[in-house]
Amino acid sequence: MRRKEFAARVWSKLIAFEKRHALLTPGRRVLAAVSGGPDSVALAHWLSAQARRKGLAVELFHVNHGLRGREAARDADSVKALGKRLGLRVTVARAPVKEVAARRGLGLEDAGRRERYRLLAARAVNGRFDAVATGHQLDDQAETVLLHLLRGTSLEGLGGIPPKRSLAPGVELIRPLLPLTRAEILSYLEVHALPWREDRSNADPKFSRNWVRAEVLPLLETRAPGVKERLSEIAGKIRAAVGRDAPPRKPRRP
Repeated sequence: MRRKEFAARVWSKLIAFEKRHALLTPGRRVLAAVSGGPDSVALAHWLSAQARRKGLAVELFHVNHGLRGREAARDADSVKALGKRLGLRVTVARAPVKEVAARRGLGLEDAGRRERYRLLAARAVNGRFDAVATGHQLDDQAETVLLHLLRGTSLEGLGGIPPKRSLAPGVELIRPLLPLTRAEILSYLEVHALPWREDRSNADPKFSRNWVRAEVLPLLETRAPGVKERLSEIAGKIRAAVGRDAPPRKPRRP
């Protein structure tokens, strides 16, 4: 993708989405969850660019789940290298996912997610950050809606991933990359020559999300191209209907 085309199709999406939901107000302190994978690397780069424009304080936060041995150590090293390239501080934490899963009777996927958010919230509060950013994107949104449909859910559950929500007192969880597809994320990385790492567990079909990502969504796309975008649009309409995704109100003029 040429740079001009990229700016028109991708960068403009990010800017419009951020403005609509007021995710990165000037002077905000943002803790970014960075695994070293493509989505989080793009997130870190985007936030570093916005930090210069808006006077943001940004720190990268990486969680080692203790599940992948040397590969996990290489992931952490890649995030440290990214932080050095972008001029951002990096904090690395370790999560005892296996122990938590066994103690609470959870699957590894669920235990890992809970531990990540617990550690992110703790670091945000202790470091006086008012926002935690994650790299969720449009494909994640479509996968989430489908998973909720398959498992059974409430109307709110069909609203999928909101652009922002409360994570802890005084800390907001934000998702600046939600308007981008996975393909657009990869284009972002290519345009900016950003290296990233692939977690091989993301291809393991025993995890429901991987099955939906690798088999269900591609099959739906062959019969109904654009289904991911439509699922995301439906989720947005549902969030608006139940009051979970209303854009910030403009202050009234006196």
